[in-house]
Amino acid sequence: MFVLAVKKLPHVISFSLAVMLLSACSEHPNADDKTVNTHHTQRTPQQLFALEQVSLSASPFLHAQQTNVRYLLALHPDQLLAPYLREAGIEPKESSYGNWEDSGLDGHICGHYLSALSLAWAATGDEELKRRLDYMLNELQRAQQVNDGYLGGIPNGQAMWQQIHDGNIKADLFSLNDRWVPLYNIDKIFHGLRDAYLIAGSEQAKTMLFDLGEWFLNLTSKLSEQQIQQMLYSEYGGLNAVFADMATISGDKRYLKLAQQFTQNSIVDPLLKKQDKLTGLHANTQIPKIIGMLKVAEATDDKAWQQGADYFWQTVTKERSVAIGGNSVREHFHDKKDFTAMVEDVEGPETCNTYNMMKLSKLLFLKTADTRYLEYYERATYNHILSSQHPEHGGLVYFTPMRPGHYRMYSSVQDSMWCCVGSGIENHSKYGELIYSKNDDNLWVNLFIPSTLDWQQQDLKVTQQSHFPDANNITLVINTLDKNITHQRSCIFVNQVGLLMNCSLSLMAKQ
Repeated sequence: MFVLAVKKLPHVISFSLAVMLLSACSEHPNADDKTVNTHHTQRTPQQLFALEQVSLSASPFLHAQQTNVRYLLALHPDQLLAPYLREAGIEPKESSYGNWEDSGLDGHICGHYLSALSLAWAATGDEELKRRLDYMLNELQRAQQVNDGYLGGIPNGQAMWQQIHDGNIKADLFSLNDRWVPLYNIDKIFHGLRDAYLIAGSEQAKTMLFDLGEWFLNLTSKLSEQQIQQMLYSEYGGLNAVFADMATISGDKRYLKLAQQFTQNSIVDPLLKKQDKLTGLHANTQIPKIIGMLKVAEATDDKAWQQGADYFWQTVTKERSVAIGGNSVREHFHDKKDFTAMVEDVEGPETCNTYNMMKLSKLLFLKTADTRYLEYYERATYNHILSSQHPEHGGLVYFTPMRPGHYRMYSSVQDSMWCCVGSGIENHSKYGELIYSKNDDNLWVNLFIPSTLDWQQQDLKVTQQSHFPDANNITLVINTLDKNITHQRSCIFVNQVGLLMNCSLSLMAKQ
């Protein structure tokens, strides 16, 4: 076993690293194996650990995760399913929820719920969450099977989709053919099915995902590029991102083409020219598009699109965000030269925006290993996302006002069905996703969150003990899982703002 004691001092770029030999089965690393760097120059792509490999320890993050599980279990599956069954001509078992769930955006929370259950089950192993996920998928599949692959809760959606299929398109910012952002709505069930497959391992969800994909390919098969771009004037979530993922999962190039088609040219083109044309735009409409833009760029090795996505990230995080990592006033990008509205208005940064900016930051970090993206991710995690949940009843925040002395409004589990409830029930089950990352045999410690990593491939268990930011010391305890290990060499990098610390470890079996 090794213990690494690390001390983080804010705004100081001199750090100490102590490695202590605590058992006969460990070999002290040579002096040449220890280096301390203050700038991160390495650009090696990173990989995530599966969420089930990281378990949180006692901390505000574990508390938030447990509180969120209770929120998830308080929701009634049959009420979330009701719009889907209704649109399939099947009698729902319960009436639909109210609020946004029966006023035109019917069904959007259900897609988020699939993602949230998948994340929470992977993070906790709670079998009740898996049972709920399986029940949701079974009921949704009943609706899908009688609807020729279609799955949606949009009121009278089939009639609208037929109009789209026939090329009769009437798009506005928040409507499409007189329905409330139906592309945004169906994006949620696409993402929910994807997550149920990729995170929870459900083959049933994979089948349903590609059945829905085939339906969507048929829906758009006769539309011209111009007609598709016309549709994209209406908010469409991150459909390009999920289509790119489907192309990666299946190897089917039709989905990659669909991802390219469903990337809005009027948003992408200025970014390619490094022009900021964001002022006045609905902020969270744009961020998921850029996540999709980056995924398409990675799938096609399009350097220009990669640079455009990075330019967007730089612009939003450096010029359009406040200290907590949030952006937007009344859901829109304001003039970046005047933050008066940010300070005066009661509708400050929207939680959904930060949820999506963190997704974008994670993708950019995994590709580049550049700590700039981690700096933002950490800041947003601690200062916006963690604070967006009420620590007792688990209610979720839509806006976090920057107005001095103002208050926040929290959701009611049975009555509030806002977009930030949908993203919020996902947020608090994925704190473990980026605490650690890896490349080859190297481990990266990215966030100071108390946790244990079970790295089976390297026969290592890494336990992080930390009270950051209340205390500046963290301790890493490294144990070998295989007592019969003969020899192993790994590097551990402690990756923080202004700091890259690494220590090479050689582990040998006790003789």
